[in-house]
Amino acid sequence: MPIHMTDVSAKQTTERRAAAVGTLLMGRRAFNRLKSGRLPKGNAIALAQAAGIMAAKRTSDLLPLCHPLALDNVTLDITLDSSLPGAHIRCIAAIAAKTGVEMEALTGAMGALLCLYDVLKPVDPVLEIVAVRLEFKEGGKKGFWKHPKTKTPVKKRRVKLGPAAVITVSDRAFQKIYRDTSGPALAFGLQRMGFSVKEPLISPDVQATIEQYIRRAARGANVVVLTGGTGLSARDVTPEAVTAVCDRLIPGIGEALRACGGPATASLSRCVAGQLGSCVIVALPGSGGGVRDGLSVLSDFLPHAVHIAQGGKHG
Repeated sequence: MPIHMTDVSAKQTTERRAAAVGTLLMGRRAFNRLKSGRLPKGNAIALAQAAGIMAAKRTSDLLPLCHPLALDNVTLDITLDSSLPGAHIRCIAAIAAKTGVEMEALTGAMGALLCLYDVLKPVDPVLEIVAVRLEFKEGGKKGFWKHPKTKTPVKKRRVKLGPAAVITVSDRAFQKIYRDTSGPALAFGLQRMGFSVKEPLISPDVQATIEQYIRRAARGANVVVLTGGTGLSARDVTPEAVTAVCDRLIPGIGEALRACGGPATASLSRCVAGQLGSCVIVALPGSGGGVRDGLSVLSDFLPHAVHIAQGGKHG
């Protein structure tokens, strides 16, 4: 079977972050020399930090199927532990991209560990690299993941973004012919972004009713996201309702949402967004896949859009 890189051309650019950890075990003599800075090759801590950062930046040169990434940031922390004795390495890589940075974080951690090994081996050849693993990763469709062995709390990049409202537009869900799943999935996704979300509202496919629901929800929310009614059938009137209530439209959001789907979805989607006062209104498709893809797009810029709409500054 031929090897191949993963095609990420259809993915959306999102903020991604990953951390990797590892430990170098050593003898007491080597530990004392490392701690005091008295080593034949000089300042091992600073050298290992630089080596780890350089290694993270060159990951695609070492691993054939990794995408070349222009990392936004790499941090490399080294903590000495006299109880082992040894040194703990932690590398965090961050980027806004279409693919994750797990391998960059792991490569950075290994680069720092190998550099320490190289500097310490003249003093103590009995060295051991252990417990190298991904600590956590964040971003993309899968959101936040933490390794089960990670004991210390990991601070997620989440901010409180205020209240959000979710409206499912569906005749059948309103009539309780079937159970709404898109609304709860959308609410959960918004909560993971940092919004506080009440139970989703359900509206029939009636433009006047949808408009009423939007106006009511916008009075107590920074963002209102609707799911359903964006298709081409006669009763798909959600875009018309959003357009009618908004003071102005935000064309770029609709364009970004259409761009995230396949050719058929992009051609037929009528996703739309706008502002009602300081509240951002967004209409997504009604399918589970449409909500999932929509959330992956919105996670990249919706928090900033809400920040600006609420009077915040750019940058």
